[in-house]
Amino acid sequence: MTLITCKDLCINYDNFEAVSNASFTINKGEKICIVGENGSGKSTLLKAIAGLLKPKSGEIVFNDISLKNRIGYLPQQTQSQRDFPASVYEVVLSGCLNNKRLLPFYSYSDIKSANANIAKLGIKHIKNSCYRELSGGQQQRVLLARALCATDKLLLLDEPVTGLDPLVTLQMYSTIDNLNKNYGVTIVMVSHDVEFAVKFADRIVHINKSIEFFGSATDYKACDTGSRFLRGKTID
Repeated sequence: MTLITCKDLCINYDNFEAVSNASFTINKGEKICIVGENGSGKSTLLKAIAGLLKPKSGEIVFNDISLKNRIGYLPQQTQSQRDFPASVYEVVLSGCLNNKRLLPFYSYSDIKSANANIAKLGIKHIKNSCYRELSGGQQQRVLLARALCATDKLLLLDEPVTGLDPLVTLQMYSTIDNLNKNYGVTIVMVSHDVEFAVKFADRIVHINKSIEFFGSATDYKACDTGSRFLRGKTID
């Protein structure tokens, strides 16, 4: 089942066209990795799907219109965000704000969702800790739990392992894979690690302002674009 169809998207960012004529689909339950060079439009494309940037032209069609308000988005962190002086529980609970509209208080279901996602991400033991005092890997788990409070359907992840050491990176990838396989969450992830992407993803979007490839990870390894980016890497 197709959740989202992107048709001929052109997206401006900082007064220049960052994405041009991009078309692809996102299917329920799959894992998509968006790859490409630095500055190729990966994050811009993700922000447009999240509703944070309005396309200059083209359209983003949601098969289920309610999904537009049920997207979990994990952007790249800034330094000021890393120093946010709140507890883990408060950060995770704030993920419910996306669904509250004008309601002034958190509901019982919001609190239940926050606690469930804290447990799901294995961070109950730091629930009352100050967010800014956590390690980078712990912070990413907190933010992933926060994103899950907005959705049980679709996560958009922008370079979720940037700055993490190799072991924590593998643990984070395993956690994301678990959310997909065992909880049915559709994953769309921007990644600079093409070698990982072809192991992890069902389908690959390779962008260089426009889409250079969209298809299965297997076909990506065999195509000219994929072969060029994977040259010299060993893929199991």
